[in-house]
Amino acid sequence: MANRFEILTKYIPQLSEGKYGNWIIDRESKGTTESPIQMPFVNYSDFINAFLQDVYKCIDDNEDMELNRYGEILEKNGLQWEIESMKEAEVSSLDAPCVMALIAGAVRAERFCDGALLDFFQSGSFTKWLNRLKQIDSQMDH
Repeated sequence: MANRFEILTKYIPQLSEGKYGNWIIDRESKGTTESPIQMPFVNYSDFINAFLQDVYKCIDDNEDMELNRYGEILEKNGLQWEIESMKEAEVSSLDAPCVMALIAGAVRAERFCDGALLDFFQSGSFTKWLNRLKQIDSQMDH
């Protein structure tokens, strides 16, 4: 069971580089039927896309945590599935399912709010959460 979360924690060094992605904003189109404006979106970097694939793999590999119920897991730990609540979470005492629920919730938030994921990366939330998982992994070694 040691290094259960290494699939994710291996990204910690890359997170410090700050190359997450950037907003693509259509400034060329006129907003007419012939030239519709594309809604702004975030173009995530290749390493973020690889990280997201590994998040889904980690969720699948840890079925016992029932991470499809991330909202309930957060609630049980006094957190809300809401950007500020998740970013401000004090993770030092959270268990692995709750930290994974934060990660799952952040990934799911992007489906409802473009750029939410970018905000979590830029605020250092993912770094904080992954460092907690790394700490949990190291405690499993003993």
